[in-house]
Amino acid sequence: MCASEKTVVIDGFTVIQTKFQESGKIGHSLYVKEAQSRGSSQPKDRTLFVVNVPPYCTQASIRSVFSTFGDVTKVYLYDRPHKEDPPPTKSTYFPDRPEPKGFKVANIIFKKVASLAKATSHPYDKVLRLSPAENPILTGIKKWQMEYQQNVCNPTALEAEIDKYMTHYDEEQEREKRLALEQEGVPDEDGWVTVTRHGKNKGAPRTETMEKKVTSKNKKKQAEKELKNFYAFQMRESKRDKIAELRKKFEEDKQRISLMKASRKFRPY
Repeated sequence: MCASEKTVVIDGFTVIQTKFQESGKIGHSLYVKEAQSRGSSQPKDRTLFVVNVPPYCTQASIRSVFSTFGDVTKVYLYDRPHKEDPPPTKSTYFPDRPEPKGFKVANIIFKKVASLAKATSHPYDKVLRLSPAENPILTGIKKWQMEYQQNVCNPTALEAEIDKYMTHYDEEQEREKRLALEQEGVPDEDGWVTVTRHGKNKGAPRTETMEKKVTSKNKKKQAEKELKNFYAFQMRESKRDKIAELRKKFEEDKQRISLMKASRKFRPY
């Protein structure tokens, strides 16, 4: 731990003291440092990595707090450190990833490099407010009301979004089908022919009846594979039954031969 011009640094992280409100008595420490740029898609020298972000903080509140150091272009919240931007959420009602719960980490991208330097050299005794008056964090009944309103969907907008998704899905399926038909029977550079599901042999339909038939067939095969004549007494019984069956067949054959001989007697009249 070292201090330089009232800036506290612990293991490479600058400690920033915060309070929920100006009148609050309990503080909370944020730990910030320049984000590692190796293998990252986020801009070098302008991305701030923040840990120990409280659960009640939102993107808007984090943006408001760190705008003290300069213009903020992007704020990303994660449940664990990430180097890449999260995929953009294209759906209003079906998000691609859930919102992180509990304590989280943040990547803050500034517009200027100097803003990052200001954040990493922020004095320890200068306390920031996590819930400023101009952009307060909702708590209690107000927060519950907001969450309830967000969970109530607009049926018309929801139907429009689903129709749009299904239209796009049908177009993609049709495009893949056309591409598969074009490749059907066409050899590649090595002479191999790609077999697609759109060929002449379409295979068995994936219906409930077919699933039952396949399951029944598999069970029958499994039963046939079971060990037979495994124990000594089973082998003795099997041999005894086989000998009895052979004797029975022998007697039946003798009777059949006797009847055939009797029917061959010479009868001129």
